[in-house]
Amino acid sequence: MDLSALAARNPDHWRRAACIRTLALDGVAAANSGHSGMPMGMADVATVLFDKHLSFDASAPHWPNRDRFILSAGHGSMLIYALLYLTGYTQMTLEQIKNFRQLGAITAGHPEFGHVEGVETTTGPLGQGISNAVGFAIAEEHLRATWGAKIMDHYTYCIAG
Repeated sequence: MDLSALAARNPDHWRRAACIRTLALDGVAAANSGHSGMPMGMADVATVLFDKHLSFDASAPHWPNRDRFILSAGHGSMLIYALLYLTGYTQMTLEQIKNFRQLGAITAGHPEFGHVEGVETTTGPLGQGISNAVGFAIAEEHLRATWGAKIMDHYTYCIAG
């Protein structure tokens, strides 16, 4: 099956993934820094994850029972910034994406916790994100054991590279 046939079967998915790719290319080009390969290559996976699997509410970014998404993939942070923008996180504006990796912008080279809602943890040093994701998952299991799965039923998802 060719790509046009796949796009015809699910045009919304293809538009969203193409938008992620475009934002990643534009952001990295404007910064003259960063990597566009990972966001471009993972755009389809991330689109499916955010559309079909993750439970979150961009208007309530601190909802305790939200699923967590951790990006641990070097300088591929334009993926999470594009996703936050496209899913409606109010802090992540097109202007912030245009300021990718610029001094004072919330769109750092590696996602940093506390700079923008929707970034669950800082994953600066390589390998730190996957370790954080394991810790998040252990904490979730503790919460489930304490409060029960009907109250705490969220999960952690991680893209690591």
